[in-house]
Amino acid sequence: MIAIGSDHGGFTLKEEVKNYLAAKGYELKDVGCYDLSSVDYPQFGHAVGKAVASGECEYGIVICTTGIGISIAANKIPGVRCALCSEVHSARMTREHNNANVLAMGGGLIGPQMAFAIVDTFLNTEFSVEEKHHRRVDLLEKF
Repeated sequence: MIAIGSDHGGFTLKEEVKNYLAAKGYELKDVGCYDLSSVDYPQFGHAVGKAVASGECEYGIVICTTGIGISIAANKIPGVRCALCSEVHSARMTREHNNANVLAMGGGLIGPQMAFAIVDTFLNTEFSVEEKHHRRVDLLEKF
């Protein structure tokens, strides 16, 4: 299952990503927001992060206008490795090298087609088998 959440600045892109993933057969947990009313992004970043850190969801997706604030909020949850991606290469690298489990995007910065490509890459890229990447992720969790 994938947890997904946004503030009002990411709401429209969140809905497009939800529809895209649902059409591909993914099970989703939408933690909000649910319309364009002004809300505070930290609660949605935290909710997605908690769903992933608890094991309820394997991955998370968070979206605000830039992706910055909501990624910071998600990363406050121990066990979350949230990466802000605005293109496919970063999505691939953060999965391969950092074993990121939450993807952040900026709804005011990228369109749906780019978001779909980023999401597909993020969800379909495996963590590297190289020992150095495992060692580094272990260090991230330690500090």
